[in-house]
Amino acid sequence: MITLKDICLRRGSKLVLDHASATIHPGERVGLVGRNGAGKSSLFALLSGDLHEDSGEFFFPPGWRLAQVAQEMPETDEPATEFVLHGDTRLVELRQALQQAERDGNGMAIAQAHSDLADAGAHDAVARAQALILGLGFQVAELDRPVRSFSGGWRMRLQLARALMCPSDLLLLDEPTNHLDLDALVWLEAWLQRYAGTLIVISHDREFLDAVTTVTLHLEQARLTRYGGNYSRFEELRAQQLALQQSAYARQQDKIAHLQKFIDRFKAKATKARQAQSRVKALERMEKIAPVLAEAEFSFEFKEPPNLPNPMLTLSDAAFGYRSADGQVRTILQHVNRSVLAGQRIGILGANGQGKSTLVKTIARQLPPLAGRITEGKGLRIGYFAQQELDLLRPGENPLEHMVRLARELGPTNTVPSREQDLRNYLGSFNFSGDMVQQAVGSMSGGEKARLVLAMIVWQRPNLLLLDEPTNHLDLVTREALAVALNGFDGTVMLVSHDRALLRSVCDEFWLVGRGTVAPFDGDLDDYQRYLLEESRRLRELARLQAVQADAANTPEFIAASADVSSANTVFYPETAAPTVSQREARRQSAQARQQLAEKTRPLQREIAQIDARLAALSAEKSALEERLTQPLAPADIANCGRRLKECSDEIAALEDRWLELGAALEALSAAADTVAAG
Repeated sequence: MITLKDICLRRGSKLVLDHASATIHPGERVGLVGRNGAGKSSLFALLSGDLHEDSGEFFFPPGWRLAQVAQEMPETDEPATEFVLHGDTRLVELRQALQQAERDGNGMAIAQAHSDLADAGAHDAVARAQALILGLGFQVAELDRPVRSFSGGWRMRLQLARALMCPSDLLLLDEPTNHLDLDALVWLEAWLQRYAGTLIVISHDREFLDAVTTVTLHLEQARLTRYGGNYSRFEELRAQQLALQQSAYARQQDKIAHLQKFIDRFKAKATKARQAQSRVKALERMEKIAPVLAEAEFSFEFKEPPNLPNPMLTLSDAAFGYRSADGQVRTILQHVNRSVLAGQRIGILGANGQGKSTLVKTIARQLPPLAGRITEGKGLRIGYFAQQELDLLRPGENPLEHMVRLARELGPTNTVPSREQDLRNYLGSFNFSGDMVQQAVGSMSGGEKARLVLAMIVWQRPNLLLLDEPTNHLDLVTREALAVALNGFDGTVMLVSHDRALLRSVCDEFWLVGRGTVAPFDGDLDDYQRYLLEESRRLRELARLQAVQADAANTPEFIAASADVSSANTVFYPETAAPTVSQREARRQSAQARQQLAEKTRPLQREIAQIDARLAALSAEKSALEERLTQPLAPADIANCGRRLKECSDEIAALEDRWLELGAALEALSAAADTVAAG
């Protein structure tokens, strides 16, 4: 096991660990959490041997193999598959030993090297490497592309694949999800759940931590505290601790009262129903995370928009894409017909490369539509947070200079005061206080830059928020603050994110971007994860079949790669040749049968829903009558209550009988449809 006992560790003048102690047992899955700058990466450096403790006792099992993601950007012309394959250091050593034995002509050494290579899994090493690459979102055609030809984010994915390729007893992952889309994130979760060694991961993704960890180490004030359970369990236990300190809640009571007043006043008004519901979400969220936010001393809210056009915008037969460097037009999405209404909370889902960011960029006026029309509502004000937005900040300027320039650009149309002191106070509300307002942006962390971009967006008082992966550089408490702020926002939100906790808490509906179009997604995020796994399997099966047809010699590698990447329980739909006429006719008849079944079952299902609603009302009334009869009543009231109670009981019995009849009818229709389909 790994043991830290009374450890002190300094980075320069900063005390990172102050007499900290913790124990990590073999096979445990540990989430290392703490505020940005608390020293989590320094603790990783201690575990990896890059740093040494200043005092205390640190024990690391001497026979353990360590794997972690290299942070430097790889600059090599090596093919992607070879680059990842070299992450298996044991395999690389054995191959070198074999080459040396062959050069020496040593038959015994050659035989031993071949035996060792077989034990190390050399026979399927290429397939395993390609499985990792494909699982992290690459295409089959990219397996042999030079590493240098990929963008920075994709090269970091290759570094992650290289770390996963390495046989290890301890795997250290520092923010592995930052460069991943939701489809790759789901795959990584499944891979880590099968990992047999000890895992320690730093992440600001709540659902990712919940899925892959069973122990939480909290680094706070240079001390380590161990909690049994995943992040949600840690949060519960931590909240209970902070709840004992009543002062931690004091700063939030006024805000809770304000939200509740809005809910009570407007929940019955149709014109304010959506905003009231957002306040309900904000209140629920705040009550859950109050201790964490109170500890972080950071929260913010969006200003009320000056107006709310409805619809915000309309997409009419629109096509989205871009022009490449050589002037060629690449269309990604087409025939898009959607409306964005005031107050909507839309989560934009889609596998990597399907056009989510292209859609958002075009709506944000960063790209022109290739065809069709985008009609904006009068007074539309867009607040756009782009994945590359942090790169657009001016590194030589400080936050105050950014805000002064923004205030001048907005001019007198912005009703928020823009004197320098007002700007300083405003930046202070986003935790840019004291000397930080004069600190060059280029020297700030990614989280601080993201907070500055959020501050600039809030200042503009938008009525439509377009957020493309806004949480990549935010820690957990800042993500929670963002969720609370979005739920209190009066305008419309369109959100692209791999943070499922944020999507669940903010979005009321989802759009699915895929296969060249945009359509509503009828389901929740759990349904979407299942869709991703099925779609991933379908695409890999198609790639495998194409590879078989193109080059039979590569068949074993691609079969192994696709089989390893996919979940054993996943349903897949392999592509087939063009159907014959009889197949088409069978499908048409099957579709017609399904439609007829739906027409027959729809009125039955509607009546069942009505009965369910009526039964719920009668049960509530019956309980109230029974409660009332336990109280002292006048004889006439007792008689009325008893009569009404009998009426309720009789009606409930009749409705339950009818419910059973309808259920039997539905089952009979379904069985008949199954018989027809089987025939």
